[in-house]
Amino acid sequence: MKRALITGITGQDGNYLTEYLVGMGYQVYGLVRREARNVPGLQPYLGQMELLYGDIRDTASLEVAFYKAWPDEVYNLAAQVFVPTSWDIPSETFDMNVGGLVRLLRIVEHRKPDTRVYQASSSEMFGNVDGLCSEDTPFAPTSPYGASKMAAHRLCGIYRQRGLYVVGGILFNHESPRRGPEMVTRKITRTAAGWARGDRRKLALGNLRARRDWGFAGDYVKAMHAMLQTPQAKDFVVATGLSYSVGDFVHEVLNVLRDQYGVEPFRSVEDAVDVDPRLLRTGEIHDLRGDATRAREELGWKPEVDFRELVRMMVEADVRTLAR
Repeated sequence: MKRALITGITGQDGNYLTEYLVGMGYQVYGLVRREARNVPGLQPYLGQMELLYGDIRDTASLEVAFYKAWPDEVYNLAAQVFVPTSWDIPSETFDMNVGGLVRLLRIVEHRKPDTRVYQASSSEMFGNVDGLCSEDTPFAPTSPYGASKMAAHRLCGIYRQRGLYVVGGILFNHESPRRGPEMVTRKITRTAAGWARGDRRKLALGNLRARRDWGFAGDYVKAMHAMLQTPQAKDFVVATGLSYSVGDFVHEVLNVLRDQYGVEPFRSVEDAVDVDPRLLRTGEIHDLRGDATRAREELGWKPEVDFRELVRMMVEADVRTLAR
């Protein structure tokens, strides 16, 4: 039985990855900083996994967790992931996103160098690019978060040269009903759940024209696992190849409310949204789209959930949650 250690297991990706690995017969260990038994996505698997207390910023606790798990595979998903926050706490963002990876890699190198390591890289490393981004597209991050992810991604290549099996998964935006409520997609769908029940308060958003390549997190964790099964460690872009604006997301939410619930809270996106200048991002990336050709050809991976199905899934989940 293979053993996997997941940092950041309480987040969206950690939830779906746990579900996927347990289903494949893995013994899963998850690194947590506090009590995590009330995380809905993990509750069904608590009897088939073990939570280990530790902090990606603390080497001693990482070493203890690593010894207990003694993993064949490590999935480093722990990070400070909120781009606006990275402007407020850049040093802490780098300590977690770069320092955390360094601590893990040093433990692997000195204790169990045959362990395979997945690093959660990010499309934010690319910055503003015209057209599709592939593994060969130059990086030009526009935020401390993007810069921290770029630094960590470069470390993957450096430690590969030292003989470790380390891959960087350059995942474009991936969403789900388990996405954190601070993220824009969940902010929209949670508000939409209120609209479905009669609330008519407008939604406050920033740049409606910002475009992102949005996929389903449950699809993307399958690519993470597949990356660690290849004979040679290399980096992969994971994306749909299509981008939609924040305004498009709101428009599709309104379609779901009309078609699924017979509710039309607003006639247009403009009626539904108040643009708040305070929510405009510093260093905004205008359009991000990924080219996942390598993942398709070498991993046999492709997204199964499209944009419209993703939006419907998220709206329905938040409507059910609000009803409860």
